[in-house]
Amino acid sequence: MTVGRLVALVLLTAGPLHAQTVALRVGHLIDPDAGTSTANQVILVDRGRITAVGTDVEVPDGADVVDLADSWVFPGLMDAHVHLTTAVPPHAQGPDTQWLREDTALRALRGARNARLVLQAGFTTVKNIGNDADYAGTALMRAIDRGYVDGPTLLTAGKIIAPFGGQSRGMPLEIGPFWQFEYIDADTPDEIRKAIRQNLYYGANTIKLVSDDQRYYYSEEDIRAAVDEAHRAGVTVAVHVNGDDAARNVILGGADSIEHGFELSDDVLRLMQEHGTVLVGTDFPTEHFKMLGPVDAADGMAAAAAGIHDRLKRAYAVGVTMAFGTDVIISPPDRTRADMMLDYLDVWVEAGIPPHAILRAMTTNAARLMKIADQRGRLAPGLAADIVAAPNNPLDNIAALKSVHFVMKGGRVYRHDR
Repeated sequence: MTVGRLVALVLLTAGPLHAQTVALRVGHLIDPDAGTSTANQVILVDRGRITAVGTDVEVPDGADVVDLADSWVFPGLMDAHVHLTTAVPPHAQGPDTQWLREDTALRALRGARNARLVLQAGFTTVKNIGNDADYAGTALMRAIDRGYVDGPTLLTAGKIIAPFGGQSRGMPLEIGPFWQFEYIDADTPDEIRKAIRQNLYYGANTIKLVSDDQRYYYSEEDIRAAVDEAHRAGVTVAVHVNGDDAARNVILGGADSIEHGFELSDDVLRLMQEHGTVLVGTDFPTEHFKMLGPVDAADGMAAAAAGIHDRLKRAYAVGVTMAFGTDVIISPPDRTRADMMLDYLDVWVEAGIPPHAILRAMTTNAARLMKIADQRGRLAPGLAADIVAAPNNPLDNIAALKSVHFVMKGGRVYRHDR
């Protein structure tokens, strides 16, 4: 290989560039775990990481200085349940028909667009939880990591693992297993282990199972096999589940999180709390939920959304650890993916969840669930410089997160409106 070709290869595979040293002068610095803020701080960033935080930090000569003296500053936001490559028009019959018309390349390109939008809104880390055709999510993750496109730090699940049929129902035999474009059928512990290994081979760094979208669902033994296989590889297991019976198996099997859990009783919520199972509730705004089906189903969808809000309120009262997750797939023509994700804040407010608990669910709780708390989720020396600022205090009104004006990820500034 010639020197010229070697240099070209290095440039193509290099990540995004950032200044050697950046000093942020911060008016109010928020600690999401404590739910408190401190005034007049300096954050020093070097080579993408925070090196110092405090009131007496000396700014080195030649450092780039960012003035956030009139802002509220907090760690980059996290969403633990996204589908960046999927989009379904409002009131469609379901995502199946969309998947049948879109190839993997188109899905990856859509994911790149959505990744840029959510990063601009302050989401510096997201967990992309499946429905990516043939591994569009892992391609997107690699493109972001190499600096080809702008986007958040991405955890991605690869193909969703499910009992036979994925999340489809009652399809004619003659059509064939079309769902395998999005899912891996796995009906025994050995098949589950093999499916996890396939996902890991193709680049997944988290795992998702679907349990009870059919009349049959995974046993405790099945879940335990998935958890054992995934945890030995250093990745977490999320399980889509709605009701109590399947959820008990998920909890006792040791899964890291339950996704949705719309119909969980207080008894099962208490079991989650006892076992440390995190709830990623995807608590749909009513208007979103009404768009998930045909127009004539809107009233029923609104009633279902009310039940979801009630489960969120009960989960908080029981003391279940919760991480923020949105599950947006609906794509109205006048709203961006980031707009739709931020709508979920209103549901948490309506359920009576205080602002500090919401911010914690979007930062430190999510980081712990994703097993990256030693890298992200707080603003402390040694951690990645994922830093977001807003003009108002989200600890007073969480809606302040809808007005983010500064976004730094890994020491690189992606947005600075002032």
